[in-house]
Amino acid sequence: MNNPINKLKLAFHDRELRRKIFFTFFIILIFRLFAFLPVPSVDLTKLQSLFKSNQFFSLLDIFSGGTLINFSVMALGLGPYINASIIMQLLTMVIPKLEALSKEGEYGRTKINQYTRLLTLPITIAQAVGMYALLKNQGIVSQLDFFQFFSFVATITAGSYILLWLGELISEYGLGNGVSMLIFVGIIARIPVVAVQSLFTTSNESLLSSAMVVGLMMVVVFCVVFVNQAVRKVPIYYAKRIRGNRMYQGASNFLPLRLNQAGVIPIIFAISFVLFPQLIGNFLSTAPNKGVAQIAQTIAQLFNPQGLLYNVIYFVLVIGFTFFYTIIVFNPEKISEEIQKHGGFIPGIRPGEATKKYLQNILYKITTLGALFLGMIAIMPALISSATGIKNLVIGGTGVLIVVSVVLETFKVIETQIAMKSYDKFSR
Repeated sequence: MNNPINKLKLAFHDRELRRKIFFTFFIILIFRLFAFLPVPSVDLTKLQSLFKSNQFFSLLDIFSGGTLINFSVMALGLGPYINASIIMQLLTMVIPKLEALSKEGEYGRTKINQYTRLLTLPITIAQAVGMYALLKNQGIVSQLDFFQFFSFVATITAGSYILLWLGELISEYGLGNGVSMLIFVGIIARIPVVAVQSLFTTSNESLLSSAMVVGLMMVVVFCVVFVNQAVRKVPIYYAKRIRGNRMYQGASNFLPLRLNQAGVIPIIFAISFVLFPQLIGNFLSTAPNKGVAQIAQTIAQLFNPQGLLYNVIYFVLVIGFTFFYTIIVFNPEKISEEIQKHGGFIPGIRPGEATKKYLQNILYKITTLGALFLGMIAIMPALISSATGIKNLVIGGTGVLIVVSVVLETFKVIETQIAMKSYDKFSR
C-alpha cells in the first residue's frame, strides 16, 4: 500500500477516482492549450529576447507556467488572485465582520471566496494596464487606440478569470487544490526549457557545475519530503466519562503538529511582494524625466534576483509569512478549548490556559525551523548561482518545493479516497 505505483493502480481500478484523474488531466490540457494562445499586437520575437536578457521576467514566467513568454491570454497567471487572497486574509484579521464570517464554516468560506474573486478584478485590470505600459516602453507593443487598448486589457483579464475557473473546477471535481495544481503544471512544463537550457547549453559552464547542481537538487527533494512529512506528535489522554446511562472508557490519542504547517503559501505570498519594486523600476526606467528614470533603474538593479537586498528581503518575508499563515491555520486557543470540551488533557499540563501556552510554545519552535527551511529554499537559486556561476537558475528550490509538495498532497488525496472505499466495503 505504501508503494506509489500500487496506489496509482488502485486509484485507476476505482471508478470515482479514475473519473477525477481523467477530469484533472482534461483541465490541464485546456490550460496548456490556452498557454499558447497569444494576445494580438505583441511582438513575440522582441519579447523572447527581453526574457533572455532579464532574469526578472524569466522568474515571472516560471510562476505563470510559461504563459508570459508566449504572452498568451493567461499571461498574468494566478498572480492577481493570489494577491487578492493575501489582501483578504489580512483584512480578515483586521475587520471584525470578516473575522466573524470566516468562522461560519462552509457558508463563511464561500462568501470570502466570492469577495476574493471580486477583488481580483481591479487587481487584474491594474496589472494588465501596467503590463501594457511596460511592454510599450520596451518597444514590444506599439501604440494602441482606445478600442485596441480596451481589447488588450479585457483579453488578459478574461484569461486570468478563465484560469481561476479552471482551478476551481479541479478543486471541485478533480484531484487536490486546483490553484496549486495549475502552478505545479506550469513549473513542470517549463523545466525542459529552462533547466536544460541553463544547465547544458551555456558554453561557459562546466560539467562539474552541472553535476553539482543536479546532486544538490536531489538533496533538496529529500529535504522537502522530510520536512513535509515531519510531525510533532503531542499526546492527549481522555479520562473516563459518563454520558446519559453509558460510561465511556478513557482513551489516548495525539495531536499532529506539522513542521511546515503553511506549505508553499509563504513563498508564493513573499514573491508577490518582492517582485513588485523591480516591476515598478522596469516600468519607470524609460520615463521622460531623467531623475525618475535614474531612480527607477537603481531600484531595478537593487532588486535584481541575484542581488543581496532582494534575497535578504525575500528571506525575511518568507519567514514572516510562514508565521502569519501558521497562526491563521492553527489556533492554539481554539484547540485547547476543544481538547478541554471533550474531556482531554496533555500529560503534565493543566487544561485551559496552560494547554494553550504549551501548544503555542511548541508551535513557535517548530514553525521557526520550518520558516528557516522555507527561507533557505527561497534564496537557494541565488546561492547556487554564486557557488557554481550558473546564471538564470530560476527553477531552483521554490519550484522543487511546489512540485514535491503538490505531488505529496495529491498522493495523500488518492490514499484517503482509497481508504474510504475500503471502509465502505466493510460497512455494507
